[in-house]
Amino acid sequence: MATGAAVSFKSREDHRKQLELEEARKAGLVPAELDEDGKEINPHIPQYMSSAPWYLNAQRPSLKHQRKWKSDPNYTKSWYDRGAKIYQAEKYRKGACENCGAMTHDKKACMERPRKTGAKFNSMHIAPDEKVESFELDYDGKRDRWNGYDPSTYSRVIEQYEAREEARRKFLKEQQLKKLEEKNSKNEGDEASSEEEKEEEEEEEEEDEDKVDEAKVDESKQMDFAKVEKRVRTTGGGSTGTVRNLRIREDTAKYLLNLDVNSAYYDPKTRSMREDPLPDMDPNEKFYLGDNQNRLSGQALEFKQLTMHQHEAFEKGQDIHMQAAPSQAELLHKNYTIIKEKLKSQTKDTIIEKYGNAASDEALPRELLLGQSEKEIEYDRTGRIIKGQDMSLPKSKYEEDVFINNHTTVWGSWWRDHQWGYKCCHQTVRNSYCTGSAGIEAAEAVNDLMMANIARKEASDEQPVQQEEKKMATWGTDVPEDLVLDEKLLADALKKEDQRRKEEKDERKRKYNVKWNDQVTAEDMEAYRMKKVHHDDPMKDFLN
Repeated sequence: MATGAAVSFKSREDHRKQLELEEARKAGLVPAELDEDGKEINPHIPQYMSSAPWYLNAQRPSLKHQRKWKSDPNYTKSWYDRGAKIYQAEKYRKGACENCGAMTHDKKACMERPRKTGAKFNSMHIAPDEKVESFELDYDGKRDRWNGYDPSTYSRVIEQYEAREEARRKFLKEQQLKKLEEKNSKNEGDEASSEEEKEEEEEEEEEDEDKVDEAKVDESKQMDFAKVEKRVRTTGGGSTGTVRNLRIREDTAKYLLNLDVNSAYYDPKTRSMREDPLPDMDPNEKFYLGDNQNRLSGQALEFKQLTMHQHEAFEKGQDIHMQAAPSQAELLHKNYTIIKEKLKSQTKDTIIEKYGNAASDEALPRELLLGQSEKEIEYDRTGRIIKGQDMSLPKSKYEEDVFINNHTTVWGSWWRDHQWGYKCCHQTVRNSYCTGSAGIEAAEAVNDLMMANIARKEASDEQPVQQEEKKMATWGTDVPEDLVLDEKLLADALKKEDQRRKEEKDERKRKYNVKWNDQVTAEDMEAYRMKKVHHDDPMKDFLN
């Protein structure tokens, strides 16, 4: 749908007619609208694309605003004139190349072979000036990979291949002629068998001609024997392309190895069968163990270990990345494996050196086997050593038999009521001073006293003492039985209590000089008790 850019007010009837015309153009009942160049405008183009902006002042419907209507005359699609020369000088000019004498470059950028004596010094064989061009390419010219390509240069490639083919044919023909000459020389003396040999020669000539014909076949056609035509990379499934089929036709398809429905699952989209289709078959007779076998063996397992090492090292703060620097990651993993194996062997050697190796063939020392030695030691009746040296017991890294604070035993030599202590004084506080037998007796006395107090408390709890209830007065003292309240004083106390409560509600009525009386009478306490609000009283809301 194309409409003019000059928007004018249309009545409802004109708008309806415009819609009908557009529908007729879409249906093909009315010819399509023409633009300024006389070309038809597709009626199915939406209005926001076909209508031109208001600032272009388009008088007729057109699609020029969708095209590149601003053209820059400075852009060009031309290319450099390769090898073009401008001027041939006869003597050296100041500022020219010191090597060849051309003015378009200096000695550093000269592409000619360095001369023994430059053109600056002998003014001989001055090279012509090159044609230097500078132009700005347009958008397409910058991105045209064939810009400046001369198609005539491809004739060299064609000539090279034709010369190679001609040499191959000439060589095959020479080989064929040599074979024929050898056979003719052998068959000159034998006339009887000449006819039979001629027939054989004719057959061999036919075979040689077939070979020559086969040699003439294009190599590209010979390589197509194992290719399959497929559609690749298009909207409808792909353009026709050639993909080599690597599967040997004699091999049985993996989904036909086991036709049981409950066997290994075959995914037709990815052509993968991860599990083993024949798990009960002898492994020596199977040639396919499932796709998972490839992931768990060979270089796939090494790559998996390399990836795991890279992730663990990256989490620990090392700057390693498999995709960014694969060589670095592989080298670090190799060094890590070597160091790990070295540490493992060192740990193993240390353990064997310390504890021995029961699996080795070496005989154990006699001291370890029998627990005795040939060293002679003499003891007296009391058990002291007279001759020889006693066997030293192995000691730990901790202090042993060290007595502190006048103790005669070590900490932990005594246990009672889930507490460790010293056996010499029954102290349960570590690093405390030893009290000896006196401390034991004091501890037992304290324990006996504590048990007596516990027994006495339990006996007192069984017979509780009954106390007489005393009626407390309203102001905290015992209420005497002959207490009599004066009604007149009680009425005055009630008025004072009301006045006090009003002052508490409104502090503006409170006087500056407050007289305070700390003498509380029985009537005042009774008035306070009567005016006090009891929160548990269900009738509290009805009190004044």
